[in-house]
Amino acid sequence: MKRFVYKAKEQSTGKIIKGTIQAETERIAGKLLVDRGYVPESLKEEGQGFGDKLNKVTAKDRINFTRQFATLVGAGLPIAQSLRTVSEQTQNKAMKAVIEEILAEIEAGHALGDAFAKHPEVFNNVYLSLVRAGEVSGTLDDSLKRIAMQEEKDAKMMSSIKGAMVMPIITLVVIFVVFLYMMLEVVPQVEGLYEDLGEELPALTQAFVEIKNFIINFWWLAILILAGIVVGFMQYRKTDHGIRTMAKLKLNVPMFNGLFRMLYMARLARISQILLSTGVAVLDTLQIAGESTNNVVVMDEVKDAMDKVQAGKPMSEALKDHQYILPLVYQMAAIGEQSGKMDEMLGKAAQVFEDDLDEKVAAISSAIEPVMMILLAIMAGGLVGGILFPIYALVNSIA
Repeated sequence: MKRFVYKAKEQSTGKIIKGTIQAETERIAGKLLVDRGYVPESLKEEGQGFGDKLNKVTAKDRINFTRQFATLVGAGLPIAQSLRTVSEQTQNKAMKAVIEEILAEIEAGHALGDAFAKHPEVFNNVYLSLVRAGEVSGTLDDSLKRIAMQEEKDAKMMSSIKGAMVMPIITLVVIFVVFLYMMLEVVPQVEGLYEDLGEELPALTQAFVEIKNFIINFWWLAILILAGIVVGFMQYRKTDHGIRTMAKLKLNVPMFNGLFRMLYMARLARISQILLSTGVAVLDTLQIAGESTNNVVVMDEVKDAMDKVQAGKPMSEALKDHQYILPLVYQMAAIGEQSGKMDEMLGKAAQVFEDDLDEKVAAISSAIEPVMMILLAIMAGGLVGGILFPIYALVNSIA
């Protein structure tokens, strides 16, 4: 299915509407608009312009939409009117187009969950399940607030993890730039000085000269090799083997393995809590919560637990004996089964993981700092040994 950006006039009101529509061809898209009571004025395939590629729906856009939509629905406004009001207040063109297309589906008589399901690039399975559960139970506003709250928690966790990596990346970039400058500007001067005096370069300085010559003469080869490695790695990550390898790496790489395990368990427990509290069945809950971890290795373990639940075992028992499902998850699930408060117990487990995750991120940030200092010390020591000492030695020999 292709997506088309349209500008059309409502036959009933004469109001100009802009949005997107999915169809096999441009002709079918035009017919769909006419069937909905619109007179198309312009219609083109989405993504053909540079601006279309830049204008994407972000997590912040989705959270803002969800909160506004939940508030309006909770205030008693009809769904169509709520969507129209949110659309008018939305600044992001891509999000606005999605809302308008959902509105068109609602006005055509489709269920809200089905209308959201036509935009899988914006709304994931967790989102759709909660919308459908809220629609059936009459608690749509509550479900939407839960969705927004969870997405905010998830965004905060990811922001903390990314924030912990900012300083190391900046430090490495600075180290690289300084090293490159020394190789291209300072080393040639030292080399020229030794040549003028007919002296033999020290071994470390000679090594720097070879590096400098390689950079000057074969910089294009270095760029090609680096580009090949990056492109090859990106393509490998898209393969089944690559996806599984990266998933295992996240779960087992030293220092970061505990962080990722807590992140996945926090997602698993939190999504399970939200889905169970809205009346979603246990099997469906495990399926969706497993997918929300976005790690195929954890998903495989959750699928194994689903098979055990389907065979008659309780959820807590099914989650046991898995390498990457941490004990607190099935321990709290067992308490929930005994007390009849499964969703509440899983919510408490999620809170523990989220709190531990914050501490883990802070600990990793603190641990990375000494590593960066050691790298800086090694670079500084190498530059001093290969550049400054030879200059001092040469001055002393002349004196």
